[in-house]
Parts: sequence; structure tokens; C-alpha cells
Amino acid sequence: MNNSSPILNISIFGVFVLITLFVVIRASRNNKTAADYLAAGRAFTGPQNGIAIAGDYLSAASFLGIAGAIALNGYDGFLYSIGFLVAWLVALLLVAELLRNTGKYTMGDVLSFRMRQRPVRAAAATSTMAVSFFYLLAQMAGAGGLVALLLGITGSGGQALVIAVVGALMIAYVLIGGMKGTTWVQIIKAVLLITGAGIMTLWVLGKYGFNLSTLLGAAVDNAPKAGEKLLGPGLAYGKNGTTQLDFLSLALALVLGTAGLPHILMRFYTVPTAKEARRSVVWAIWLIGIFYLFTLVLGYGAGALVGPDKINAAPGKANSAAPLLALELGGPILLGLIAAVAFATILAVVAGLTITASASFAHDIYANIIKKGQAEDKDSEVKVARLTAIVIGLVSIGGGIIANGQNIAFLVALAFAVAASANLPTILYSLFWKRFNTSGALWSIYGGLIVTITLIILSPAVSGLPTSMFKNADFALFPLSNPGIVSIPVAFLLGYIGTILSKDKADPVKQAEMEVRSLTGVGAEKAIAH
Repeated sequence: MNNSSPILNISIFGVFVLITLFVVIRASRNNKTAADYLAAGRAFTGPQNGIAIAGDYLSAASFLGIAGAIALNGYDGFLYSIGFLVAWLVALLLVAELLRNTGKYTMGDVLSFRMRQRPVRAAAATSTMAVSFFYLLAQMAGAGGLVALLLGITGSGGQALVIAVVGALMIAYVLIGGMKGTTWVQIIKAVLLITGAGIMTLWVLGKYGFNLSTLLGAAVDNAPKAGEKLLGPGLAYGKNGTTQLDFLSLALALVLGTAGLPHILMRFYTVPTAKEARRSVVWAIWLIGIFYLFTLVLGYGAGALVGPDKINAAPGKANSAAPLLALELGGPILLGLIAAVAFATILAVVAGLTITASASFAHDIYANIIKKGQAEDKDSEVKVARLTAIVIGLVSIGGGIIANGQNIAFLVALAFAVAASANLPTILYSLFWKRFNTSGALWSIYGGLIVTITLIILSPAVSGLPTSMFKNADFALFPLSNPGIVSIPVAFLLGYIGTILSKDKADPVKQAEMEVRSLTGVGAEKAIAH
């Protein structure tokens, strides 16, 4: 990118890293107990947590991937935004408050509440790790593509180095600040991202007299190959029956996946009461909804002002649309600022994912399975969480280097498919089906996980197409790129069959206790006064 200034971009990003590290170090002073480190001492208000949820949810895929998808595929690209937003209604209506009342730190607390603790916690931790890994892949791939664009790094070695730096920073945030520091990073990043996207949206609309029709017309004129198809369904997903089915599968994964994302669910434990959990979801919906409306203008704006040919020619392809639009609007300075915001987005989300996965391992596997709830000292759970964060960071750096160059909106959609298949059936059955038992929980978690990952490996997302992860191989036996339409119903069915065939009897006392607690919050974890 000729007009970008690598030194300016690095300087702006450096300032952000220094400010957030300062905030994280300040926040870490109060990390005295496991509740402080893993759930931020339940000290955040609803609005603060709502902004942090928006920060956690609006990932690099939301900003870079969706803007690029809209720029290149128009209406079909915007369906990502609609799917991600509608998904919040499932989380709000079915899961948020009940989960907050029932659990303590992790999803495993809820799923094992009335089941046999050890096998169910092991399964919950396994699926948490799997979802976090897929999501981390997407963020790390985004980091590599973005910096390639900003610093003109075309070699894979340079991009791998960038991914390693992002991973090291992420590990530092989690080790130093825990959930409290991570939450503050997410709040700062959400404010920056929504403000930056808002400024660019107004700027783009200003160029077209604040008339959306004029902007859409300019986008159509600048895309002679697609033309009017940009404004209607079918450009990406209407070529034949398979692509339409693929779209339906993607939509199902997006809409049902949010309510099973462990790093989003864990955010509800950072507030003191169920009322604050509800308030945080309302704040999050408003912020996320406004942001996704911005993506519509940014995507079509990139199509109108930059054009699909330039976007496809850039190192990050679709992921480059938003940075290229920033360069077109405000030159190197706006590009540097927007790039720093995108980088902040990646850093905040990977930190959130890492603390979720490490908390799940420390709390579910170490404290409740290995130590059977009798850890030798109160700090050991935090020590294990920190060690796990280092391991997860190193694994995600390796995975990010392999996945570099993939479309990150698509990689995130795969994470949603795993969450919707492995986690959501078990969460809903646990909360709403009295007969559900340990066997059903294990069948739906492990079955959902195995079916989803197998179908992803055998799909065109991994091999068989020029856009696949392994371009030169072809073992794509499953025709759909996103397995949600098959894997989600199969996981629900497995949970049902596992429960019906099992001789395990559900515990009516525990069931009644869980029902009262989930609906009223009686006996739920309270805030710790500071």
C-alpha cells in the first residue's frame, strides 16, 4: 500500500499498547483471589460489562471481514451482520440471566450443576478449548493480514513474526491483568472501534450528501462485474442449490452460536447480580446493533471509493477493505488510526478468549477434577490458569501462522458452528429439560464436537477449492463449507438419545434447586465487596 506510513502505523499502535498495558497493570493490583482473577471480582456494572461484551463480540471478523464481504458481495455480505446481531436475541432470551444465576466462573459450573461433576466438567472444558481455538485462529490470521497490509510485509516469515508478537502481547495481558485487566482492555477497544467506525461512516455518507441511495449507486457503478447484483441476494450464495444450502447452514451457525460462545457467556459472571447481567445485554445489543449498521455503509463505501479490483489485489484481500477505505478517506493518518483500532480489536478479543479457555481448564479440570474441589491453597487455581494461558497462547500462535491468509469472517463462522453444536444443545437441555442427565450431556457435547470438526475437515473450507485452507489437496467429501445445518440438529438428537437410552436417573432435588436458582438467583454467587 503505497501511501501508508509504516512508522506512523507502528507508533499509533505502540501508544495504544502502552496505554492498555498501564491500565492492565493498574487493574491487576486487586487480583487477590480466584474470583478476582477469573471473574473480575464481580465488580463491573451492567453498562461497563455491556461495553466490554460489545468489545469481546465485535471481533476483527466483525470489522475487517464483514466490511470486506459487503464490499465484494453486497447484500450477501451484510447477512453476516444480520446473523451476528439476531444471535443476541437467543443469548438474551434463553441463556444470559439463567446462566449468570446458576454458575460461578465457567460454563462447566452450569452444565455440571445437577450431573456427575467430573465427566461433564471435562467435556465442557474440552468444548470451551475447541471453540476458543477456532476463534483464536481467526483473530491471529486477521493480525497477520492486517500488518502485511500496513507495513507492506509480503513474506510469510514477516507475517509469522507479527502473529508471534500479537500472541506475546495477549499472553502478557492475561498473565498480568486476569479478567479485570482484560475487561478494561475490551472497554477501551469497544469505545475506540465504535467511535472509529462511526467517524468513517459519517465521512463516507458525507461524500454522498448523506444519501444512502447515492452511495449504493456509486458502489454498483464501481463494480462492473457484479453490477446491480450487489443490491440483492444471490451474489455469493445464489449460484446453485449447494451454495444456498451453505448459506442456510452459515445463518444457523451464526444465530445459534452466540449463546454457546464460552468467552461471551463468561462475561456474565463479572457483574454482581442478574439485574446487572440483563442491563449489560441491553447495552451490548444497542452498541452491537449500531456498529453493524455502520458496517453496511463501510462495506458499500469501500466498494464505491476503493473498488473490488483494488481490494482483491491487496495482501489481505477482503480483510483489507476497511483499511483501504480509511486510506482513501483520510490518508495515512486515518489509516494508522483505523489500523491501530483493528489491531486493538484483535488483541482484546484474543485476550478474552485466552482467559476463558485458561479459566475453564484451571477451574473445571484442575480444581474440580484433578483436585476434586480441594485445591491445596487458594492461589493454585490462579497459577494453573496463568500456566494454561501461556500454553494456549503458544498453540494459537502456531495455528494463526498456518491459517494466515484465510477470510476471518469465515473462520469465525466455523467457531460459531462448533459453539452451536457442542455447547448450545447441552446448555438448553440442562436449563429446560428435567429428565436430561449426565449421559445425555456427554453425548451432545462430544458428539456435537466430533461431528462438527469431522465435517469441517472434510469440507471445501479445508481442501478442494482455490479458497480452501489447503489449496493443493482435495479430500472434501462433505459439500458444505459450514456444517451447522447438519451438526446442530445431530447434537440435539444425540443429547436426546443419550438421555433416553441411559439408565441414569436425573436428580429431582438438584433439578428443583437449579430451576429456582436459575430463575430467581437465590444462592447465586454474590459480588465481593471491595
